Amino acid sequence: MAAEDKPQTGNSGTNKKRKQRYRSHNKPVKKGSYPLRPGVQGFFITCDGGREKQASQEAINVIDTFYEELVYGQNYGAKRVAVPNKPLNKITKFSDSDSSSEEDDDEDDKSDRHEDEKVHENQAEEKSDFGKLDAADSENQNNEKVDSQKEDDATHDKQRNETEEVPTKKQRLQTDASNGEKVVGGKMEEKSIDKLIEAELEELGDRNKRRFVSLDAGCNGIVFIQMHKREGDPSPKEIVQHMMMSAASTRKHMSRFILRVLPVEVACYASEEEISRAIKPLIAKYFPTEAPTPQKFAVLYDARANTGVERMSIINSVAKSVLGPYKVDLNNPDKSIIVQVAKTICLIGVVEKYKELSKYNLRQLTSPKP
Repeated sequence: MAAEDKPQTGNSGTNKKRKQRYRSHNKPVKKGSYPLRPGVQGFFITCDGGREKQASQEAINVIDTFYEELVYGQNYGAKRVAVPNKPLNKITKFSDSDSSSEEDDDEDDKSDRHEDEKVHENQAEEKSDFGKLDAADSENQNNEKVDSQKEDDATHDKQRNETEEVPTKKQRLQTDASNGEKVVGGKMEEKSIDKLIEAELEELGDRNKRRFVSLDAGCNGIVFIQMHKREGDPSPKEIVQHMMMSAASTRKHMSRFILRVLPVEVACYASEEEISRAIKPLIAKYFPTEAPTPQKFAVLYDARANTGVERMSIINSVAKSVLGPYKVDLNNPDKSIIVQVAKTICLIGVVEKYKELSKYNLRQLTSPKP
């Protein structure tokens, strides 16, 4: 009977209390990054597995620096030191100087003394001559004082009238500042500094207004950086080409987690029909039918987390879309069409000198030569 009165335990047979979890008050639930989708442009980046977050932050900084170099110039942000036009020659004297320098200073002091004695003699002669003229000048000075007093009274009256107008102007400026506006040259500005700062903060907070944003590719070791291209901005191909050329020439280490950077100008679903339809404007841009000199090209394909698409069917559909005097050359192509499949999304871009630039691998380009 005693055994029947015991409380029943769970399936595990333990009476441990479960830890209660509560959602924080008035705080949004943390969400992951936005997934990769068709119709975007940007950069396909490979990195070490497990370092996707660090690589995405590093990639945004690196891409932004090369974007600014293309837009604003090579010396953008460099600090320049002002050099004076004339050298500043200063004579410094030390207590432990040589005897020769002391002798030179003594000779200079003697010459200065002789010149001072001559000046004093000339001043004594001039005082005797000016003493006679002081009596005549004193009468003229008394007459001038009377006239100057009359002029001073008139100027004091003008200053009183001006001081009465100054506080009224200050009151107007204070009322204008309280309304959140500024007065420059007698004209009112439309926006204050605070409003401009708030507008910039709103742009930074809105993902759609940022120039570079990371998207979740859904695969390990892959990072995708979306570029919101505006009018006049360089294309992802131009930014990556400039990045690789500068890395190959300078051999300067610029990344820790980034391996390969490839431009993406077409993103669509991974199917033959979608790829052949979406690639047409890209082919017309880089492979025009009326080309002065025929060029060689190659199609490079790679897939991740997708086994439902046949490799050769995608390569053949891309190669057939290139018309005109162009030939396929896998050994030494002038331009390479990069096709990357990540899950259900196909990313396509065009690069130049792919093999010469270590297949666009920053780590290999910046590593010291053996």
